[in-house]
Parts: sequence; structure tokens; C-alpha cells
Amino acid sequence: MLLPLEPNRRRSLSDPLSAVLQPPQNETPADRVRRLDAEFEAKRVSDSIDEMLKSEKKEKRMKPEVKILLLGQSESGKSTTLKQFQLMHAPAAFRADRLAWRAVIYLNLVRSIRRILDAISPDTDQDDDADPATTPTRRTAGMRVARFDQYRVALEPLRELEDRLIRMLSSPDEIEPVRVAPPKPDWNAYTTVNYHGTTAKNGRPSPVITIPRSRKPLPSPGGSSNSSSKSKNAEVSVHTTSNWKKAFSLGNRLRSTKGAHTNEIEGWWDDPSDPVHVVHACAQPMIALWKDPGVKQRLRELKLRIEESSGFFLDEISRITALRYFPTDQDVLKARLKTLGVVEHSFSIPDTDRKTIEWKVYDVGGARNQRAAWAPYFDDVNAIIFLAPISAFDQMLAEDPRANRLEDSFLLWKAVVSNRLLTNVSIVLFLNKIDLLQAKLNSGVRLRDHMPNYGDRPNDYENVTKYFYNKFGSVHQEFSANKERELRIHFTSVTDTRRTATIIKNVRDIIITANLKSLNLM
Repeated sequence: MLLPLEPNRRRSLSDPLSAVLQPPQNETPADRVRRLDAEFEAKRVSDSIDEMLKSEKKEKRMKPEVKILLLGQSESGKSTTLKQFQLMHAPAAFRADRLAWRAVIYLNLVRSIRRILDAISPDTDQDDDADPATTPTRRTAGMRVARFDQYRVALEPLRELEDRLIRMLSSPDEIEPVRVAPPKPDWNAYTTVNYHGTTAKNGRPSPVITIPRSRKPLPSPGGSSNSSSKSKNAEVSVHTTSNWKKAFSLGNRLRSTKGAHTNEIEGWWDDPSDPVHVVHACAQPMIALWKDPGVKQRLRELKLRIEESSGFFLDEISRITALRYFPTDQDVLKARLKTLGVVEHSFSIPDTDRKTIEWKVYDVGGARNQRAAWAPYFDDVNAIIFLAPISAFDQMLAEDPRANRLEDSFLLWKAVVSNRLLTNVSIVLFLNKIDLLQAKLNSGVRLRDHMPNYGDRPNDYENVTKYFYNKFGSVHQEFSANKERELRIHFTSVTDTRRTATIIKNVRDIIITANLKSLNLM
């Protein structure tokens, strides 16, 4: 049973903390001096820490950080927009990575050729192999390409090359893991054919690149064109933790010379196992295939528009397949490589008063199974750039062939603007891929055939873009969690560097101004 405290009992006797802080009963004067000195020093350290925290908080307030989130469905242009940020604000680093994109560009080119061959093959069952995002749902009867067999034989080496490139670039979650040892890739480690010259011409041994054994055997290089290889349709991806760029940069290799008595630089073109030799040898058949009127007619019958795909390089085969091809800025912007996880880049950007602001730009996955990863970034984000590919009105989602891509963008847009976690976040909308939209409308594709609500409006670029502008704007006006928020809408083609740079600069100034106002610094 608890007894009530005595009325006159001191608090120090009932408070355990006070009892602990009381000086020892047998404390000597010398002990007391030492104890007080220690308490004084402890308080001085504590006050110093408090002052440091206040100073850091004040410094952070004076040098604010801006966090930008790029949102949108897969292949909406988020990664290209991030590349444009890099090109504007970290051009040296962007260009230092260009050579590493060579393998990706080769893979983009090879896969475009393989898609054409699979589409025009008389033996292909398109129901099984078609890409639901860009192809019709049923095999369409039509003319047979007269030179198909010649193309198939001449371009057969691209099948094995595709498998090699996929194994080199793939994320562990997609095909199989890859471990890389810089400074240069050993292309021989990924090939099933016998190449000579595994030692560099200067006599130095090549670094080793190893991959674990595949759990499933890869298709034979001589297999039929309707092989069920996973590499045929699955999009190649890398995880954000992968350091694939360093592996493919070849930086050290370019600085070496062929011998002690020559200043000639040794490059990838001297490595007989480098992929450039395969694509170079197949260049003329690839050009002939892409320019063949019969192939063009067959693709039109199938409603297969390869030129709308990300990573389209078929109009530049001669340049891309040259032995000493070096990717340009534009090539890197166009190259397509899916990333798993969140890509983050930091930039130091001057504000309107020429003070430096640290920007963090996040590119998150847009596929349906990756959208759950968005929410944790909503807490302290300053602005969102949402990308909607308005040219995709006649395409279906790769992950759901029943869902129209543009309708999915409308639903995703509604979910973002109505999210209460984003009430005070600035939102900028990029209605992207207007170049593809204009080409599609000019070719006779009618919007109302895929979106009946468009009705009998004229099927021209001006009226269609106005319709999309108003439709996205009305969704924001009706469902926004912040009715006072000003929405900025831009028509974009984010592969267009000059136009996109101007838009990003305007968006940057708007975001900086809004952020400074939120910090009460203006």
C-alpha cells in the first residue's frame, strides 16, 4: 500500500533525478571543485552543440535545398529530362559518360532491327511476340516481304550480339547479374563464338569481367526467329546501384598507345571482340532492310511504328555503325535503358541573387509495379515535374495490354494532383513527345478512334494539343488538393535540347522563386 508523501517533505527527497544530482555526502572541498569544473565543462560542450545545430539550421535556411521529383508512366521521358538537367548543369560529367552509352545505343539499334524481322517474318505469331505498347493485337494478313530470307541470313549475327549486350547490361532482377572489373570491358567474356586476340596489342592482359552461369540456357544463335527467348521482348534494365558506365567507359584504354614507338591511340576499334565489328559488318543489310519499300508497306499493314519507340536510331545506321563511332549528346539523350530503383542527381544552381542552391532531382520508375516507391519522396519535395506522353493515345501499356497509355496518364495525373501530401508542392506538367504526336496526326491516325470523347473536332495538331491542354488542366482544377495552386503546362519534346533547355530554365526560376517565398526569404 502506497503512503501519501509527508506535507513538509522536500521535493529533492522524492525526486529520483534530484537525488542522483545531489553532491556526495562525504564530498571534500577538492572533490567539490573538480565536480563543479566537470559540470561547467559538460554545460559548455552542450551549449556548443546547441549553437552548432542552430548555426547549421540557419546555414541550411540561407542555402536552401530544392528537391524535384520527376513523375510519369514508363517511357514518358523522365530519364531524358534528367539527362537534360545534367547536360545543362553538369555538362563535363555528362560528356565524360558518353562513350559508356555506346553499348546501349548498339542494343537499341539491334533490337529495332530484330523487331522488324520478327514482325515481317511469315512464321511469326504476333499474338505471342508483339509489343502491346506499339503493335496491334492480331496478326494482320498482307504482303510477304520478298527478300525476307536474305535479310534473315545476313542479319543473323545480330541475334548473338543482342544476347551478349543484354547479358552485359541486364539488372540482376531481369536476366542475370553482372560483375565488372574496370578499366575496359572484356567483350570475349560474353560471347559464345570464338574470337581471337584476347590479349591487348600492347601485351598487357585484359581485365576480367565475369558473370554467373545462367540458370536457363540462352537460345541458340542459329535458332528460329520466333524463339521464346526472354531477351526478345523483355526490356533490358539496370539497377541504380549498378556501375555499368564505369565498366564501358574505356577511359584508360583510349589513353594507351599501340606500342613504344608510336603515338597512335589504341581504341575499341582495335579489339576484334568489340561489338562494333558485328554492327559494322551488318550495316548494309540493316540499311537495306529499313529502306525496303516492301518492309515499309508490311509495317504499315501491321500498324507498327518503330520510329515512335524509345532508342530509335534506324535513320542513322551508317553513322552509328562506323568503326570509330563516338556518341553525341543527342545520341545519349535518345538512348533507352530502363532503370530499376530511384535515380538521384545533385546540382549546384545559382538562384536569382546568384547564391548557390543545391538541387536534388529524382527520377523514379514509372511502371505500375514501381509506383508504390513514389510516396516516401512526397514528404519534403519542393516541386514535381509530371510528364505525360500525349503521342501515346493509340498505344497500350506494356504491363497491361487492356489499358490505353494516355488514359493511364490521366488517372495517374489525377492521383498526383489530388494527393494531400502534395498540397503545398509546386507542380509543372510536361505534355511530352509533341514531335511524335504531330507526325502521327499527319500520317492520318485519328484521335477519336482511340478516345471517342474527342468527337468531331478537327484532327490537326493545334486542336488536338488544345484538347489535351484543357483536359489535363480541368483534372487539376477539379481534383487538386490545393485550389490556389498555379499549374504550369508546357508542350515538350525532351529530346530537343535547345527547346527543353529554355523550358527547364523557366521552370527552374519558377521553382526557386516559390521555394524562397516558402522560406520567407523574399
